[in-house]
Amino acid sequence: MSDAAPEGTDELLAASRGLLGVVARSLGPALEDVTVAQFRLIVLVVTLGPTRSGDLAERLAVGPSTLTRNVDRLVSGGWVERRPGEGSRREVRIAATERGHVLVDEVTARRRQELAEALARVPADQRAAVVAGMAALRRAMNEPLPEEISVFGG
Repeated sequence: MSDAAPEGTDELLAASRGLLGVVARSLGPALEDVTVAQFRLIVLVVTLGPTRSGDLAERLAVGPSTLTRNVDRLVSGGWVERRPGEGSRREVRIAATERGHVLVDEVTARRRQELAEALARVPADQRAAVVAGMAALRRAMNEPLPEEISVFGG
């Protein structure tokens, strides 16, 4: 990064560390049950719905054998299930189970609660500006694809 960073960059950097803390705290309890890679996979199938194994491997940038091992563990744990494809019995789709949906929902709820508490601490006359600024920043960073953020939940 050049020395000519726009004014406010350091404040944004500090805020990003705060947001990362929120993400880590919301994700922490889930990591008692699954690994980060497994959680990414669950979030992705919750987001996309039942998805072909090959498509998941590609989106997660992992080899088929790595995906298969993670899916095997998640199936054993009751987080996802394998379903036959609609057009071909040879096609396999991976879908989140109710347990997988609940895990992602819990992480999202913890994150939403902590963010709501932080926003409530912003002076009332500044909240609308903070929300508008975050919306503008989100648009400026381009909305990421689900697999780019799936490690972090909803």
